[in-house]
Amino acid sequence: MGSTGLKAVAFEAGSGATLAAAGGALPYRQLPQGGCELAADAIASALAHALQGVAQQLGERLRDLRALSCTGHGAGLYLLDEGGRLLGASAVASTDQRAAARARALGQRLGDALYDEVGCRPWSGQSSLIAAERFQADPALRGRVRHLLFAKDYLAFLLTGQVATDASDASTAGLLNLKTGAWSAMAFEAAGVADLHAQAAPLLAAGSVVGQVSASAAAAFGLPAGVPVAMGAIDLLASLRAVGAERVGHAVAVLGTWCVNAVVAPAREPKPQVGAIVRFGDPDRRLYLENSPSSMANVAWAARALQFPDAAAVVDSAMSVPLGAEGLRFLPFINGGNWPPGASAGFVGLQGHHSRAHMARAVVDGVAAWHAWHLKRLADQGLGVAGRVAALGGGARDRRMAQLLAGLLGHAVERCGDDETGARGAAGYAALSQGADDCLPAPCERVEPDPGQQSAHADFYAQFHALVDSMAPVFAQVTGAAR
Repeated sequence: MGSTGLKAVAFEAGSGATLAAAGGALPYRQLPQGGCELAADAIASALAHALQGVAQQLGERLRDLRALSCTGHGAGLYLLDEGGRLLGASAVASTDQRAAARARALGQRLGDALYDEVGCRPWSGQSSLIAAERFQADPALRGRVRHLLFAKDYLAFLLTGQVATDASDASTAGLLNLKTGAWSAMAFEAAGVADLHAQAAPLLAAGSVVGQVSASAAAAFGLPAGVPVAMGAIDLLASLRAVGAERVGHAVAVLGTWCVNAVVAPAREPKPQVGAIVRFGDPDRRLYLENSPSSMANVAWAARALQFPDAAAVVDSAMSVPLGAEGLRFLPFINGGNWPPGASAGFVGLQGHHSRAHMARAVVDGVAAWHAWHLKRLADQGLGVAGRVAALGGGARDRRMAQLLAGLLGHAVERCGDDETGARGAAGYAALSQGADDCLPAPCERVEPDPGQQSAHADFYAQFHALVDSMAPVFAQVTGAAR
């Protein structure tokens, strides 16, 4: 369950072949002040559509199903009441911006202390801050909370009726003590929701069995009753697992809704200064993140605003214009950004000769350049294998996007164009629960940068990031005016 859609995929153990896939977009509702929510019935309907579609495609092979697992976007807010219903009949997306001012204020007071405790500084999409914002708007909600979950865990709950989560989701949300691996009372208290600490779901190891598909879920979703459901992990860690990056330690760039860049490496003290540090199942290693709230979300926005049929058409149009869009630049922060503070999206240098294709090119260039910025920050900290990056996610389905990223990085990237890496990773946890590890290899190809564009890519990268840095006072002024 991602930030835009929900899919179900069936994989064959051993070959790793995709046997069936189904799913579709999720109808997130954009609300005033940057709110983004998803109705509970829409989630259940999407899950039924995806699972029933896979079951139909599998036909008689459905009886061979050994186990399943769920993965999903991190943070956001999934609160259950005593009846197991989503509080307010909706979930909140991690791209929700209503807690942005709260996050800035908390960051000024306790940002460094929280980074030391939980591995990240406050940000608007955190579960605890979204909860505080919702409780302030409707105080009656606070007393109705019984369980705090994450996206993947809500799907598992719908399948099994069992409440549980794992360390990777809890830690990505900034709610897990990095040293102890337990829920952080400090993080909940700092956000003003100390009472939620007692409502946090039990922590289970990824790959352990949460429960079995219930009779009611079997009837609703077209699955055999009694199939084991394994604990998964946040979609990023699942994707790393799918392409072997968790094992070999090279960096990945996930060109999805979020601008996600990450590497698994040994735990270090003092902590490297990165966007976030996540504790997961291995106490001696950490998932180091450099993220921004929007990557391909910028391209999706361009498709809507510039009236392209879809995101693929934006990229097609962009590639008809040279790198740099003849002086037009786009600041790729359609859902905000972590640097400069208060960053927002916009075109810079727009002139009369620029067309819709130039605007599309500026958006695509900006997205790739921001991924490169994050990846180089990880490399500068000595994190990851030098010169090794894998490109995943929806954006990586287009080889041209992977080659653009390679050009901006100055070295080849491994393109894992299989856009189901998250689901493949989840299936890996399902396999692990049945004693069958590393049985789902993902297809990848090596993409070299265009040798004729080496100088142009280096110049563009340097100029683009100088522009972003120079925008810091502008963003500060705009943010102040909006308060």
